Amino acid sequence: MGNACSSSTDPRFASATRAFAQKELEDLKSLFASLAAQSQSNGQYISPSVFNSYFGLHGPLGERMFDLVTRNRKDQRLTFEDLVIAKGTFEKGTKDEVEDFMYQLLDITGDGILGRSDLEAVLTNVLDDIFSSEPGLSSHRDVVDTFLSAATFSKHDDGCAENTMSFEDFRSWCALLPSVRKFLGSLLIPSDQGRAGSQVPRLLHMENIDSSKMILSKEYAWFIGGSLPQQELQGWKLLYHSAFNGMSFSTFLGNISNDKGPTVLVIRDKEGYIYGGYASQPWERHSDFYGDMKSFLFQLYPKASIFKPTGANRNIQWCAVNFSSENIPNGIGFGGRVNHFGFLLSASFDQGQTFSCTTFGSPCLSKTNKIYPEVIEVWGVVSKGAQEDRHDKIKGTVLERFKEDRQMLNMVGLANSSE
Repeated sequence: MGNACSSSTDPRFASATRAFAQKELEDLKSLFASLAAQSQSNGQYISPSVFNSYFGLHGPLGERMFDLVTRNRKDQRLTFEDLVIAKGTFEKGTKDEVEDFMYQLLDITGDGILGRSDLEAVLTNVLDDIFSSEPGLSSHRDVVDTFLSAATFSKHDDGCAENTMSFEDFRSWCALLPSVRKFLGSLLIPSDQGRAGSQVPRLLHMENIDSSKMILSKEYAWFIGGSLPQQELQGWKLLYHSAFNGMSFSTFLGNISNDKGPTVLVIRDKEGYIYGGYASQPWERHSDFYGDMKSFLFQLYPKASIFKPTGANRNIQWCAVNFSSENIPNGIGFGGRVNHFGFLLSASFDQGQTFSCTTFGSPCLSKTNKIYPEVIEVWGVVSKGAQEDRHDKIKGTVLERFKEDRQMLNMVGLANSSE
């Protein structure tokens, strides 16, 4: 197999080889032989075009990946050693090794300096790849800006007018944007094999609802979905929207109580800030905090960030209804403590609060601690397992035969009357 069978004294190749089982190495040899044949290189190397086509890489991200995998030789030839070392890092490497590779990957120009323009080019490339088949999503400028706003550039490099991103800045940024990290960490998996980080939940709502009035765009759904398991990325259905259902806490509770799965709560306040939370447990009346460590808070605008539970306490979800005590404020929310919540919507639905909280390690999510909602949305997460369970329970009913009707009835709170 030419280069594929040649010996090597490179310690990185020897180390990577030991990380793979014999069957895995044989598969890599077969892959190299196939791609080298397509490259018409007499079995010696893989060309840039064949490499990028196989892994579904495009634009500056594809070019930079090829340079890194070929160890910046600039000879346009990817050898078997290159393939084993790169796959060994991505698939068998430690967290530090993987993140160091990704940090270098973001340096699109390869000058050893990771600046804002590098990050912008990568994010644009990523979103273009993920949404290439989506109609009407030609520009992601606003979303790219929200992702960039979450980044810190604290490193000073001689000769640079602006500070750049250090490795620690990069790791902190990855923690706030797990969807981006997940996507970058799976680039050496062929795109047709279900690349992690590329799934976008289908947003389901009635046809007579104007999708342009939705807060939750497909890009934001992808961003939030990066923190969820695969089975919760099938589809999210609109359970409540204040513009169509009215600013009513009772209507809100009635609509979401028909759905017993996880939910995504999103609001835009009168300052223009967009934020919310993912609730892994159903919204049910409690006099104290409840929930589990799967829930999290998020910001979407003017910057995008995910805030997962820190373990400092278990004050995850709050859902108080018709209590008369000042110590049990009526409303729904996440984190913090009573009257100092990470995020709370009061039962009046005309105001709420957001404070920095140790529950999620989150800051104040809006411009001020007191918030005034302008639009409120709740999406029900339709997991694959839940769909199958529901199918078994109601098989043969009228609602099962007309699934779209069931969805519409649920959204207006009438499904139970038909069962």
